[in-house]
Amino acid sequence: MDRFLVISSDGHAGPRPEVYRDYLDPQYREEFDVQHAARMDALDRAGGLLEMAEETARWATGKEHGLAGAWDSERRNEVLDADGVAAEILFVDGLTEQNSPPFGGDLGLVPMGANPELQWAGARAHNRWISEFVAQSPERRFGLAQVTPFWGVDEAVKEVRWARENGLRGIMMPHLWLGQDAYHHPKYEPLWAACEELEMVIHFHSGAAPAHEYFGAAIFAPQQSTEPPPEMPGALGIYVTEVAWWLTRPVVFMIWGGVYERHPRLKTAITEGTSIWVPELLELMDHRYTEHHGTAKLGTGYKKHLKMKPSEYFRRNVRVGSSVMSRREAELRGEIGLDTIMWGTDYPHPEGSWPKTREIMLETFRGLPEDEVAKIIGENAADFYGFDREPLEAIAERIGPERSAFRGVDS
Repeated sequence: MDRFLVISSDGHAGPRPEVYRDYLDPQYREEFDVQHAARMDALDRAGGLLEMAEETARWATGKEHGLAGAWDSERRNEVLDADGVAAEILFVDGLTEQNSPPFGGDLGLVPMGANPELQWAGARAHNRWISEFVAQSPERRFGLAQVTPFWGVDEAVKEVRWARENGLRGIMMPHLWLGQDAYHHPKYEPLWAACEELEMVIHFHSGAAPAHEYFGAAIFAPQQSTEPPPEMPGALGIYVTEVAWWLTRPVVFMIWGGVYERHPRLKTAITEGTSIWVPELLELMDHRYTEHHGTAKLGTGYKKHLKMKPSEYFRRNVRVGSSVMSRREAELRGEIGLDTIMWGTDYPHPEGSWPKTREIMLETFRGLPEDEVAKIIGENAADFYGFDREPLEAIAERIGPERSAFRGVDS
């Protein structure tokens, strides 16, 4: 094939916010009506905290046709074709179109301050919608259900089974537990077992962090005080520095907790946190695992349940979705792990590659070995997620980026 097969590891989709009302169980619709205005205000406030509201609005001007692909199936395939993308992994959407699910069933699934029953209602509303959206183009869409295990592991397992029966092939879980039991706790065993049995890939996606520590608790509850919240210098810088660290924590807990030892076929993806951190994290964990003078006082009990080094579990069970990866990441692909990286567009977000995906791909990968580029931008995802190759290759033959365009400058 003279074109690359491209699979984006990071796409976002969700209906306009008012549409979620129709996907809620009827008993929650009145509460939706009560909370809707406050939720829109909270999204505006979040955009302001991240200092991106004006920039996002400026970026979106004139792009309304393409941005509608966040919820319009035909428009989405039109955008993918223009980008040269054959298929994608679909996460819930968020701030850009203000179309995240209600009641905290959103990209963060943060437990702090959540009403468990309502958060599940919001998550399930999205799961119903994304199931329908995937069904409109199933060969190109790998849909993820929103699943939070904090309000009952049995409920989470039930949702995983519902999702698999309704055309979804993976789940997204919260990577921030904030006072809840972390993922090395034995109570989560039924969830890991169900995901392994049903071949449901577990995902953690960047975004959530303890924002109240960065921006101040008062700014999240302005109605509780007549005083303006204090300015917190450097809050955004702290957030963007730490957010990827929070994202990687679940896998550290799962590796050391023996989750992948007990469930060797369980797959996990960490998405939109770059991939630069991979070599140092694996080196650190392996260093703590290996017996040497620095671990003399630790004994061996803390690792007796692990038969492999942490890096070996990571390489076998975990992949990293590197959204709009940089040239530097591409040049470090060997250290990061050529089989580990899965490129992504992050469409329809302004920090993503759309509408300049083809140009950005060329900037990142031109001159690198074709077989290695092919793995990063599509082959790794095709293998990891088990896509049906035949229809995707037919799509790639039609719209994929030409291999010849990437030849030229040496790495």
